[in-house]
Amino acid sequence: MAGMQIGSDEAGLLALLVRISGARDLIEIGTFTGYSALAMASALPEGGSLLCCDVSAEWTAIARRYWRRAGVADRIDLRLAPAIETLRALPAGPQFDLAFLDADKERYPDYFPELVPRLRPGGLLLADNVLWSGAVVDEADRRESTEGIRRFNRLVAQDERLETVLLPAFDGLSISRRR
Repeated sequence: MAGMQIGSDEAGLLALLVRISGARDLIEIGTFTGYSALAMASALPEGGSLLCCDVSAEWTAIARRYWRRAGVADRIDLRLAPAIETLRALPAGPQFDLAFLDADKERYPDYFPELVPRLRPGGLLLADNVLWSGAVVDEADRRESTEGIRRFNRLVAQDERLETVLLPAFDGLSISRRR
């Protein structure tokens, strides 16, 4: 399970991106034990908020405990439901300054059309694991997770609303800015 959590370098980068972008309203798809949420919430300005989407009450109970200890629990709204349902229940239109995607890889292409229209101009879409330990370039790898990431990467690369870089670090992190 430790491989499901981001490392400290990536957490530091997330916090830095929140700060330098001036992001106030964030959404995270896939929370697990809450380390990435803790990093981003700690970097929020006064009045900022983070909406976290996850399905596991067990893992997010750990997250809640650490958020309280760090003094950021009041900035985080955790929704325990499939993220696609949470996204579709949100008002349409731009409302987030930054979205971090680190959930079920086979669903990345489903999250994409729900997230991008909800990003404000200049907003960032960060997606973790977009290299998937190199599996995305292995044509023989037909796992659902690998195919999902491949489709997501194509969507990001072809979407003219976004300008994107893919960092070959942390198992691949794409950073897209909505035009």
